[in-house]
Amino acid sequence: MTRPIDLDTQRFKEIVRGKVRDGLKKYITQGEILGRQGREVVSIPIPNLDIPRFRHGSKGSGGVGQGEGEAGQPVGQGGDQEGGLAQPGDQEGQHIREAELTLDELADMLGSELELPLITPKGDSTLKTKKLRYNSIRQTGPKSLRHFKRTYKRALRRLIATGGYDPLTPVVIPTHEDERFRSSSEVVLPHANAAVIYMMDVSGSMTDDQKQIVRTESFWIDTWLRSQYDGLQRRYIVHDAVAHEVDEDTFYRTRESGGTRISSAYTMAQKIIDRDFPPADWNIYCFQFSDGDNWGEDNTLCMQKLQNDLIPVCNLFCYGQVESPYGTGDYLRELKKIVSRFENLILSEIKNREGIYDSIKTFLGKGK
Repeated sequence: MTRPIDLDTQRFKEIVRGKVRDGLKKYITQGEILGRQGREVVSIPIPNLDIPRFRHGSKGSGGVGQGEGEAGQPVGQGGDQEGGLAQPGDQEGQHIREAELTLDELADMLGSELELPLITPKGDSTLKTKKLRYNSIRQTGPKSLRHFKRTYKRALRRLIATGGYDPLTPVVIPTHEDERFRSSSEVVLPHANAAVIYMMDVSGSMTDDQKQIVRTESFWIDTWLRSQYDGLQRRYIVHDAVAHEVDEDTFYRTRESGGTRISSAYTMAQKIIDRDFPPADWNIYCFQFSDGDNWGEDNTLCMQKLQNDLIPVCNLFCYGQVESPYGTGDYLRELKKIVSRFENLILSEIKNREGIYDSIKTFLGKGK
């Protein structure tokens, strides 16, 4: 039977989720996520929410105090500059609650808010991998699967219980009834069928604000793609004049400087695809972010690599150009010359944090 307090708790959780849903655009553009807890849960600060509180009895019913002091004396070091009591404020404070939501819940909200279509995968996207996992013990089985430790402990307990164990001559010989064997069961694992490669320009022209925009957008893109695939493999590339494959933590925290050669990122992305993700079996997504400031002679090489090596094997190749006070933005103009020839090449201009919202919808709105 459901208790009233459980119903109240459930209603309050729905209110909290409603507040998140109503303000989702703000959370997307401002990055007001306090941080990941593990890999599945995040916390979001929800302002202006009345927090449930206990209601106490009427005043004047007495109580117990400890320590020295006079009746009516304030607790602590309150007081104004003239030695009097400090005056109480007359403005309402801001109530903030940290709402914990799973990434699946956030993905559902994101898809609903941006009206994102479901992705139609290719290849072995609907397959599941079946694997035998030895996760139990049984009394019968082949000798090759005999669990020595379990068998020995069973025999030892039997000898001690029957008085047949001598500590001076500790000989333990298991019988047929003592034997225990490993047993397997079939476990269905998701087939990892989608690969995402994130590329971020970390050269000197990319300020910390621009890098934070990239990281915020990458988080929300990642949240949506994870909801669309049972298994998702991710790779991260940072580059200035030279590209490096890094782990997720480095991608979200690194700060570098230097010149810019975008072709180095493309070379690294192609290497990762050749090494890990055969295009016939994988749904491949590339998301590149830069301020568009590229070494001039490198643009020709970039166009060759992009058209010949990356775009043909990707479900989507998305380029997001973050406006920077130091970047020229020339690279976007080069991409606009070829974008009409490739349906899976998507371009987006991100002028500031407010542009993250529209950029995500531009990238993911075609459901590929």
